[in-house]
Amino acid sequence: MEKFFASCPRGLEALLAEDLVAAGVKDLKQIPGGVHFAGEWAACYAANLHSRIATRILWRVAHGRYAKEDDIYQLALATPWPQWFDAEQTIRVDVTAVKSPLRSLEFITLRIKDAICDRFRADVNKRPSVDTREPDVRMHAFITAEECTLYVDTSGAPLYQRGLRQKTVEAPLKENVAAGILRLSGWQPGTPLLDPMCGSGTFLVEAAQMAQGIAPGAGRGFGFQQLKNFELPLWKELLDAAMDAERPAADAQIYGSDISPVAVRAALANLDRAGLLPAVSLSTGDVLEIAAPAAQGIMIANPPYGERLSELDELAAFYPLLGSALKRNFAGWNCYLLTADLRLPKLMRLTPSKKTPLYNGAIECRLFEFKMVAGSNRR
Repeated sequence: MEKFFASCPRGLEALLAEDLVAAGVKDLKQIPGGVHFAGEWAACYAANLHSRIATRILWRVAHGRYAKEDDIYQLALATPWPQWFDAEQTIRVDVTAVKSPLRSLEFITLRIKDAICDRFRADVNKRPSVDTREPDVRMHAFITAEECTLYVDTSGAPLYQRGLRQKTVEAPLKENVAAGILRLSGWQPGTPLLDPMCGSGTFLVEAAQMAQGIAPGAGRGFGFQQLKNFELPLWKELLDAAMDAERPAADAQIYGSDISPVAVRAALANLDRAGLLPAVSLSTGDVLEIAAPAAQGIMIANPPYGERLSELDELAAFYPLLGSALKRNFAGWNCYLLTADLRLPKLMRLTPSKKTPLYNGAIECRLFEFKMVAGSNRR
């Protein structure tokens, strides 16, 4: 049984734990930003393949207390890296610290790299080279006030990179945040779903994949495939089972629109590249004017949130119009809006029935739920 840590966007830890249980892991422990767990390699592979919420799945390889930089160097030097990958492979080291008294994270990163290379020289008389852009093997160090934990990254590129997105428009939403919001909304395939500000189509791609039972990692490679202990027959078995579970896009009732024709073209290109175009109906339209595509359903949107004063003023004028449009055109719908602008409900003149704190990257946001009750809103 190996020990792992799965990271995720803050606010989605409980959903990540559900994904990990489905993958067959043991001994879960949620902390802010992720979940510690134990499991066999089959569970690690399955979590990478199937979790829509995880950002990375890290394999814990060393842990110890430290008082100075050299203690961390010694911990890394004592770790048998050549057992897990070859000197010909490229590496990258990332360090995260919380409440650490050490002055320079760059220096610690350098010392861990030195230790890995020194261990290779001692064991095989060769050393790996560093590639910060597309390394074969990534290592992560997590340092607290007194302890250091070393991990090998089993994911490679972050898991929200599904290998699908081709075109992006400004400030795209991360795929695992979009998947988390779909889950938090309670949306199930078959229920009408609309994103009226779809941008490059992140919500639409995630929803269409869910509707067709497509594993989010089915079209990409992973870090664990670079390791010496990689079990190809086991991985092939998991991948074949995932492919067998896929189903064709029946009447998925997933709708997307945007006021920008450029955004709609980007969403179209992304859905087409992912082979998901038959599951989604796309159109160009203004959220303030479009009609609901069904009598009831779930609307999800990530409206713009301004950073400059002029943008904030524009949004202060836009939000009341948005509130009126939802009341007028979307009675009977549950509407979910993700924003970093906490003025949104007040300016929309709507009371949210729920607000969930979430992070999109480093930006702290709220997911507001508005239940547009049919028949209670006067035109």
